[in-house]
Amino acid sequence: MEIKKVTVKLENNPHEYAVEIGHDLLGTSGVWARECLSPKTRKIALVSNRKVFGLYGKAVTRAFESQNFQTRVFLMKDGERHKNFRVLESLLEFFGENKLTRTDAVVAVGGGVVGDLAGFAAAIFLRGLAFLQMPTTFLSMIDSSVGGKTGVNSGFGKNLIGAFHQPRGVLIDVKTLKTLPRRELVAGFCEAVKQAAIADRKLFNQTAEFTKNFSLSKFKRSFSDEKFVDALENLIAAQIAFKAKIVMQDEREAVERSDEKSRKILNFGHTLAHALEKVTDYKRFKHGEAVGYGILFAAALSKKLEILDENELNLLNDVLCRVGKLPDAQNINLEKVSEAFAFDKKTTGNSLQWILLKEIGKPIIVENKDIAPSLVYETLEKVLHQKLL
Repeated sequence: MEIKKVTVKLENNPHEYAVEIGHDLLGTSGVWARECLSPKTRKIALVSNRKVFGLYGKAVTRAFESQNFQTRVFLMKDGERHKNFRVLESLLEFFGENKLTRTDAVVAVGGGVVGDLAGFAAAIFLRGLAFLQMPTTFLSMIDSSVGGKTGVNSGFGKNLIGAFHQPRGVLIDVKTLKTLPRRELVAGFCEAVKQAAIADRKLFNQTAEFTKNFSLSKFKRSFSDEKFVDALENLIAAQIAFKAKIVMQDEREAVERSDEKSRKILNFGHTLAHALEKVTDYKRFKHGEAVGYGILFAAALSKKLEILDENELNLLNDVLCRVGKLPDAQNINLEKVSEAFAFDKKTTGNSLQWILLKEIGKPIIVENKDIAPSLVYETLEKVLHQKLL
């Protein structure tokens, strides 16, 4: 099967890059990196975590060194709570100790946490180093590896400190998904449902069909099936193509925009997701699991506001239900969740902006001031404490 490519060409930025999707690509990743980077690039700061590097580190390092790159490896701990200032500072010191120059590069091998932190460090060290993404989770493949958002979490919210720093290239080897734990798969497919819901019927149906035809409980065993691998690569390519289409015409999520093509729509389900992660200190939920609850909440609120038809709500919930079970949320304090909404990065002026849904493929941005607080709280209670799925 041939490598699939999605080109990200930004509207107001001369920089463009390709996302390459295939299988068994790690062994030739050095050749890919050499094509993406300057001929002058010698040192590569390879950022990963111990688990991922233990699985793929030798193959990647060998591939890079075959192209005369000098690799320097930085391993961080796994989990959102480690995407913070302290680890960022350690990584920046690592860059300095290894004397990285403006012609050198940073490569992230791992999930979204690794990619976000490595990308932010690349953005601010020497005012910008070249950056490559090699995502190894389904969620990072279809979401965080594309679009240039980088950052860290802090005490006052998730991803509120960061920078836009587009990669020089993204390499996706779907075979890395064979080693993903079940929860990581569920988290990734929640994100896929989110994107499909705001995209169009075609992507929604493609995502729904995949979850119907290929059970996540048999995911690892399915890699021997060529039809499965092809369908998986096609789904990833379609998900990325949708996100790239939005990013290309609104790279920096323009504050003044509130149309259905604004990059803000990619935050569908994320207002509650980020609040849940914050109030649980990033320890209870995988990001995609929190997004799963966020989708349920945003859709239910849309129905209560009589924006979304009940049939559309049920269709969305049915697909999400097929993805898998979400962690229990019944003992979470709703007042603390409500307070966390105030730190959402979609707040403009004094009003939070909710990304809601008119129908599949038709997102809408609604000002919080136009929604009764009691309705938000009532919906929050129903989703978190009454277990819709």
